[in-house]
Amino acid sequence: MSDAYAPHYWVDAAAPQPGHALALGDGVHWLRMPMPLALDHINLWLLDDGDGWTAIDCGLATDAARAAWTQLAATRLPPRPLRRVLCTHMHPDHVGLADWLCAGHGAELLMTQGEYLSARLTAAGLAPTDPDSWLAHYRVHGASDDDLAQLSGRGNFYMRMVPSMPTRYRRIVHGQTLRLGRADWQVIGGGGHSPEHAALWCDAHGLLISGDMLLPRISTNVSVFPIEPDADPLGRYLDSLTRFEPLPADTRVLPSHGLPFVGVHGRVRQLREHHADRLGAVLQACAAQPLSARELVPVLFRRVLDVHQLSFALGEAIAHAHRLWHGGALERVGDGGAASVWRWRTRDASQGAARAAAGLDG
Repeated sequence: MSDAYAPHYWVDAAAPQPGHALALGDGVHWLRMPMPLALDHINLWLLDDGDGWTAIDCGLATDAARAAWTQLAATRLPPRPLRRVLCTHMHPDHVGLADWLCAGHGAELLMTQGEYLSARLTAAGLAPTDPDSWLAHYRVHGASDDDLAQLSGRGNFYMRMVPSMPTRYRRIVHGQTLRLGRADWQVIGGGGHSPEHAALWCDAHGLLISGDMLLPRISTNVSVFPIEPDADPLGRYLDSLTRFEPLPADTRVLPSHGLPFVGVHGRVRQLREHHADRLGAVLQACAAQPLSARELVPVLFRRVLDVHQLSFALGEAIAHAHRLWHGGALERVGDGGAASVWRWRTRDASQGAARAAAGLDG
């Protein structure tokens, strides 16, 4: 990934410790919650509504995150209540404590419909979001018996980290304007990383709460899920990036992971180039012989992966193969039956095909 568009970090302070808040001005406060994963934190945002507070995202349902919120409730929130919890999307680090917070504070949940219903379905463990459906999905994409044994050992991570969801919510949609904190914020919908992700843009403050759509150093995970096995999430993600391109060059970005940064346009370009490189690597590998997604994992991830990272890597490998498959540069071989594995071989192995698939001039 080119460093030519490296973001500029604009907050002149260390990230806040769990249970503390850092005021960024304009009624926006930065929170950070720990996570017991290789990605060890999530950034949350607290907006001052005058007579109350709005929280953007929640953290995982862990004792450490509950303790941090309990400390905030005793020190930062009083005497005004937490009135709303807005979750950018359905992933566990963003909705894990939504029900606990909403029930404990009498707060309202705001989400897009696609994210809310997906969270309810997955938190309930209903097929095809259950572990057995995931293992069958990985198997048809080439996962070995050893891989499947490791992945099976994780159990249902989502249900552990999202033990329940509120039974009611208020729907938000792309393009909608919400009065949050002291200003109006526009919902910017996105796909690929999750079904119907909601970023938030405030023109008055020049702030973008980007969720996981734009991160300063890492590329957000884009995976194919068993509920939509032939999907093209990478195509949706790349299309969604175009919605950030009209934002001003000096937009200050509040991401869910990493540090607040400036450089939306450069980061979008950087992400497109990153995926073009990965798509090119997949094309080159599949030109030599048909490969499964599992066989593409070491092509895309040249490091040792723990079991959590392996699940993400498999999803990413499928997503990159599907982007090229939907774009006509790869064809899928095999029948996808119980004893078969899907593999891909090239139709057009040119670098131009990879750049076109990533939305770059080819």
